[in-house]
Amino acid sequence: MQELLQGIVGETNDFLWSKLLIVMLVSLGIYFTFKLKFLQVRMLKEMVRVLKEGRTGSKEDISPFQAFCISMAARVGTGNITGIAIAVALGGPGSVFWMWIVAIIGSASSFVESTLAQIYKIKDKNGFRGGPAYYMEKGLNKRWMGALFAVLITLSFGLVFNAVQSNTISIAFNNSFGTDRLTLGIVITVVFAAIIFGGVKRIAKMSEYIVIVLAILYIGVALFIVLTNITKMPEVLALIVKNAFGLEQIAGGTIGAALMNGVKRGLFSNEAGMGSAPNAAATATTSHPVKQGLIQSFGVLTDTLIICTSTAFIILLSDAYKQPGLSGIELTQAALSSHIGAWASACLAVMIFLFAFSTLIGNYYYGETNIEFLHTNKIWLQLYRVSVLAMVIFGSVAKVQLVWDLADLFMGLMVVVNLIAILMLSKKAFDALKDYMKQKKEGYDPVFYKDSIEGVADVECWENRPPVSRTPKVQASGMSVSHQTQRFENL
Repeated sequence: MQELLQGIVGETNDFLWSKLLIVMLVSLGIYFTFKLKFLQVRMLKEMVRVLKEGRTGSKEDISPFQAFCISMAARVGTGNITGIAIAVALGGPGSVFWMWIVAIIGSASSFVESTLAQIYKIKDKNGFRGGPAYYMEKGLNKRWMGALFAVLITLSFGLVFNAVQSNTISIAFNNSFGTDRLTLGIVITVVFAAIIFGGVKRIAKMSEYIVIVLAILYIGVALFIVLTNITKMPEVLALIVKNAFGLEQIAGGTIGAALMNGVKRGLFSNEAGMGSAPNAAATATTSHPVKQGLIQSFGVLTDTLIICTSTAFIILLSDAYKQPGLSGIELTQAALSSHIGAWASACLAVMIFLFAFSTLIGNYYYGETNIEFLHTNKIWLQLYRVSVLAMVIFGSVAKVQLVWDLADLFMGLMVVVNLIAILMLSKKAFDALKDYMKQKKEGYDPVFYKDSIEGVADVECWENRPPVSRTPKVQASGMSVSHQTQRFENL
């Protein structure tokens, strides 16, 4: 039965990932890039500035920076370590090149979807929530489409992807310490339960701490390895480019395999255009939707060009990727051990635990906000929480290939639905950016109102323009967050 299921899932994935999704992701990413006038490059400095600004605000709200951390908690996980290793093992070094391309053009898609999530967010007792399901319902007036997306993201992120994370943790600890996989799965589940039953604000706070520490630690290890092997870097970079175009075939990689695996694993890691990060983006209290759009766009670049590339360099600067039979976490562990000794395998296992645990938190929240879209009855939320915990235990002992294949399937279907929606609504994001840039040029801290752009007069969380239409000029940034805090209290 499992072999039959794996065959069906495999055939479907082959169509989605080798044909449909590559065309959709690349073409829409390029379209958004041109419409946004290469926002990824020209507004990089503004992205960093807005991210710094996002750390200020009321302690009662979820700040733009915390919303960024929730999304990064989901992004910065085993996809950065295991997924990239699988891409290199199956597609060769060239998959890294296509991973970079997907990130650069995908950051434009991320800007569009996250800006839309802010425009169409709604308020609840904890603050704000939103995402693709909400902009499909309120922006396109298609609740059925939102419901379809909500089901897909709940199945993929809340259930299957969390099984992937626990699967990677259990394998890593079993390899390094001989830990019983089921026992470890139960321990993870108990700790995880204590967090998810604490609500979104606890999730945001945990994400903020874990993501910062992990990112700095992992990048530091990779930087040390790169510096100690600096003379090999020109060779590695040349290898990546040559293999990407089929000019040099190593480890079984062809241009088709490199392209498909680079796109698939790159997307799995940075989530650009998937519709996942907008669920986190919508929670932020901010003065203008574009600010969170810029922050999430920066998140895609950070995840792939820095963190995923760190894994790629660790692997390619060793000979481990040439060894047959090594893939996933085992490949990364072998590569790291060749650089800094056998103890590195155990160190990576601990790091994997923290990476994956942060991803469990982010993935869980994506499912929660979409469960609330489908039904506000608390019974459904409790059932979802129990199901998530059960999948964490299941993933700790499951066969790895079937788990990853199911993750690819649900992710692929989810991406198709979201890409159609953001294409149909993209003009709203373009107009919001024009409004933002207009206010910036006039020397104002941008503030968004219902009449700032056409067609959003009935949005819930943005107020009407006051009699004095100009935003007060400000030097500091904290006013932008406190401004919407006051709005929310008045709603």
